[in-house]
Amino acid sequence: MERTLHHFPLDPASRQVRLALGEKRLPFTDVAVRYWERPRELTKLNPSGMTPVLVETNGADQLILCESRAILDHLEEANPEPPLLGREPAERAETRRLLQWFDRKFDFEVGGFLLHEKMEKRLLGLGSPELANLRQGREALKNHLFYIDRLLAERDWLAGRRLSLADFAAAAHLSVIDYFGDVPWADFPQVKTWYMKLKSRPAFRPLLLDRWPGLTPAPHYDDLDF
Repeated sequence: MERTLHHFPLDPASRQVRLALGEKRLPFTDVAVRYWERPRELTKLNPSGMTPVLVETNGADQLILCESRAILDHLEEANPEPPLLGREPAERAETRRLLQWFDRKFDFEVGGFLLHEKMEKRLLGLGSPELANLRQGREALKNHLFYIDRLLAERDWLAGRRLSLADFAAAAHLSVIDYFGDVPWADFPQVKTWYMKLKSRPAFRPLLLDRWPGLTPAPHYDDLDF
C-alpha cells in the first residue's frame, strides 16, 4: 500500500490526518500544496479544492479520499489498531462529539478570526490584521481553553480514559494557533500539561518541524518543555 497525503502544513484538518497516520504508524508521502491558488492537480483530486486529500494505491487499484472526516473514518475502519475513536460505545460517541466541536465550533469562533487575520490574509495578500477580529478570536480561545480544562479535570484525555481523535483534533487546531504564539498557556497549566504530553509523541514531532515562507513560528513552538 502506498499513501500520498496532499496537505497544507498549517491546516488543522490536514494535521489531524497526519497525526492519525503517525499514531497508527502508517507510512505515507506528503505533498504540500498551496490550496488557495486552486492548483489543478488538487482540484482534480478534490472538486472542493481543499486539503487534505489522501491517495492510497495498491497495485492497479487507487482510492482517493477527500476531507479530514472521511479520511479519519477510513483509517479507523481499515486500520483499527490502535483504535482512535475509542473501544466503548460511549467513548466513541464522545470522541465524535468533540471532533465536531473543534472542527465546527472552535474553527468558526477561534480559527475563523485568528488564523484568517494572521495567516490567510498574508497568504492571500489581503493587508494587515484587524485588531477587533484578533481580540474576538483571543477571547473565544480563552472560553474554549476553559472548556478543555474542565474536561481534563474529570478525564485522563479529552474523550475519556484513552487518547483519541478528540485529542488530535484539539491539538491540531491549537497547534496552528500556537505557531503564531496566541495560546495563553500560562493561564491554563492543566491544558498545557496535556498539550506537552501530545507534543512529545512521535506522531506529533513532524508538525513541530513545519515552517512556511513568510510565516515565522513563535520561539517556543517546537520546544517540548516550553
